Amino acid sequence: MNKSVMSADLVLTEATIATMDSDDDVGVDGLGIIDNAALVINDDVIVWVGKQKDLPPVCDAAVIESCAGQWLTPGLVDCHTHLVFAGNRADEFEQRLQGVSYADIAKQGGGIQSTVKATRAASESALFDLAFARASAMSRQGVTSIEIKSGYGLDVETEVKILRVARALEAALPLTIKTTFLGAHALPAEYAGRADDYIAYVCNEVLPQIAEEKLADAVDVFCESIGFTTAQTEKVFQVAHGLGLPVKLHAEQLSNIGGSVLASHYQALSVDHIEFLDEAGVKAIAASDTVAVLLPGAFYCLHETQKPPIELLRKYKVPMAVATDFNPGSSPIGSLPLMMNMGCHLFGLNAQESLTGATINGAKALGVDDVVGSLAVGKQADIVSWNIDHPRDLVYQFGLQPVHKMWKAGKVII
Repeated sequence: MNKSVMSADLVLTEATIATMDSDDDVGVDGLGIIDNAALVINDDVIVWVGKQKDLPPVCDAAVIESCAGQWLTPGLVDCHTHLVFAGNRADEFEQRLQGVSYADIAKQGGGIQSTVKATRAASESALFDLAFARASAMSRQGVTSIEIKSGYGLDVETEVKILRVARALEAALPLTIKTTFLGAHALPAEYAGRADDYIAYVCNEVLPQIAEEKLADAVDVFCESIGFTTAQTEKVFQVAHGLGLPVKLHAEQLSNIGGSVLASHYQALSVDHIEFLDEAGVKAIAASDTVAVLLPGAFYCLHETQKPPIELLRKYKVPMAVATDFNPGSSPIGSLPLMMNMGCHLFGLNAQESLTGATINGAKALGVDDVVGSLAVGKQADIVSWNIDHPRDLVYQFGLQPVHKMWKAGKVII
């Protein structure tokens, strides 16, 4: 074959592309927009993207497909979910409508404890069926990568069960799934009043087994006034680092106890929620290149009023991601496009920040931004074709299902 001819499986032509690639010097408007564009895929990865007039010759075996001017973006990345669980907490929804706080519900034995009870009782196959339906619905909205946390087991058997289900989902669905061990999510009933003992159990028994079975890609802790202290959190982080696992943190959601500063010391992938994050915390995560993950669904569902420090995050150039926090209690919302809209309406993001938050910054929060999150040479060909006039439409409106076609690793999935 002539060396000037490019090997290719699929060539997408006559497209308008938002690469979401910060290194793209062709695109404009901060979204890496390329008009009259083409994109070449070979062996599941992108091998060329640019103006169609500059498209090099491709091999005769390549399939040429016209996009007829439609918009292409990277597949969306939902970097914070609690997707695998059993049970229903609609009763707590009604309680919150009547003014009962999330913290008070937790103190009464509801909240996470209610879901733990149901999840412990559920079989692995039942959990898989529930999670499969949820993940499938999220995928149809343009999502190609999802993070799934454990944390509704709080014992070794159920934490392992949850993470095994998450791994099985990746094998069964056209999704990239990153798993996070969140054993320090809440204090189980059998450890009431013995938080230090539970943390010792997580560190000495649960986390080592999770790591041995290679079930987790990262480790998270709920570091909060109703969760675990910074000292307890650090013990989990130390074990995680010793096992070679990166860390993340639920931090500054309901108060500021310094979790984000601690996370920065461990080069955390992300700190999530962060409504009560102060300037010292913002400066710390900026220095550690940690992503701030914004979760407007929980803010909305819990009727919170303290907003994340968006202006400070902008000032210190902290990458901001947007995610669903899909869970049965504080954010029972499985729509990342809705979260993109809420990020603008509730937190004051602009359209570019919201789109970036659900693509390249979401990927960065999972440590996979070298693989997914933008349409760039060398990255996996996770691509969505949209029936839209401009990418800002994905933030402006929701519920109209504008997905036209999707490719995962270069293969059509919708």
